Amino acid sequence: MSSDKKSLVTRRKFLDLTAKGTLASTAIISGFPTIVPASVFGKNAPSNRINIGAIGTGRISRGHDMPGVWQYDNALIMAVCDLDSNRAESAKQLVNGVYAKKTGKDYDGVRVYTDYRELLLNKDIDAVLVSTPDHWHAPIVIDAVRAKKDVYMQKPASLTIAEGRMMADAVKKSGQIVQVGSQQRSSEQFRYAAELVRNGRIGKLKTVYVGLPGDPSGNDEPQMPVPKNLNYDMWLGTTPEVYYTEKRVHPQADFDRPGWLRCEQFGAGMITGWGAHHIDSAHWAMNTEYTGPIEIWGKADFPKHGLWDVHGIFRTEAMYENGVHMIVTNEIANGVRFEGTEGWIFVSRGDAAVTASDPIAKQNAAKKLDASDPKILTSVIGPNEIHLPVSKEHHGNWLESIVSRKEPIAPTEVGHRSCSACLLHHAAMKLNRKLYWDPKKEQFKNDPEANKLLSRPQRAPYAIKMVASAK
Repeated sequence: MSSDKKSLVTRRKFLDLTAKGTLASTAIISGFPTIVPASVFGKNAPSNRINIGAIGTGRISRGHDMPGVWQYDNALIMAVCDLDSNRAESAKQLVNGVYAKKTGKDYDGVRVYTDYRELLLNKDIDAVLVSTPDHWHAPIVIDAVRAKKDVYMQKPASLTIAEGRMMADAVKKSGQIVQVGSQQRSSEQFRYAAELVRNGRIGKLKTVYVGLPGDPSGNDEPQMPVPKNLNYDMWLGTTPEVYYTEKRVHPQADFDRPGWLRCEQFGAGMITGWGAHHIDSAHWAMNTEYTGPIEIWGKADFPKHGLWDVHGIFRTEAMYENGVHMIVTNEIANGVRFEGTEGWIFVSRGDAAVTASDPIAKQNAAKKLDASDPKILTSVIGPNEIHLPVSKEHHGNWLESIVSRKEPIAPTEVGHRSCSACLLHHAAMKLNRKLYWDPKKEQFKNDPEANKLLSRPQRAPYAIKMVASAK
């Protein structure tokens, strides 16, 4: 469907259709190949294959999520969707080209959508990749699981803690398989570091340091005409209406790092962008995956002018009920350092980058794994000690979970708790005072001002509450 055509499915209509199990109309899905003959993929016949739709086809999708899926012969990307029709068409050509090369035959089996709700109505699609800006993660995941699709979603899990809770509840109720893109859980050094900490190789854990990259401020940017290929109103989604300028959204000429990552309207900056990875890895080692801190404090510098307004230099701290003290800052090496009574362990990605424009690619490479005593790193985890789940590749683990219907290595509730912890640090930055958190109630204690930060007003017709309350 071209971007200048009005959407055939309103959000309310979509909810009615998915709630009733109604299929997409013939007018929407007819005339496009949806099932590829078994002869094309040999032993991976359609009945054994997971058909996938990619929602959001920018930098992270092209460089990480779609390649993460198309490497497996039991999965087929059969549809792509983007609110920028140029990007959607480019993704179609990219995926068709990949499958043509894999099969050695001409291939034109990828369907293009510019409205994800229409993609979700296609009964032949089993699962979706959600590689959109942060503010669209929770709404799309909620819609997808209600449409009985399994989901791989980019982190952070949500724009706000309230949205994250609604999403985690919706996923649990649906029974669908949802993998959060916390791919450090599928990296050997992060799992091994967590096992070493959990099994007492550095004694009793006392302090965790989380080092994150930083983000620069920017200039004021002029209002620009909205490109005809972009549905900008829907791109804004639940967030307030603001004028279009290219650096607020994404580049029109390439797939470089988008400007929305530095706008608080759409995310919280590096505290969630990278914090969702490193704090998740810290929680894994701390055995606090399903809870959160009880005290949070700190401060940050925020730009005083310009389009890009996420935090700059910062240092925030937190205490957990188990007595562990966490310090999060962009003034130390990118990675996670665990300090115990008998030594320390440091773990990072080294020089690995998800995409070419990822901030880590511009930093000096740190060691993937280091310790106060080299003997710690040669320690063998015994058969009667704690062994954490093993995943060799994050997208592959998701596909395996879809088949087995067993929980993936980064389930929604865990991703929600990691994201929540990041947002608690962000709240401390904004209020510049100590906050007291109840991880069970997911509320600040006796602090109405802080509790206002748990949610944001949502713009119609994209409000998540319309999804959550639908029956």
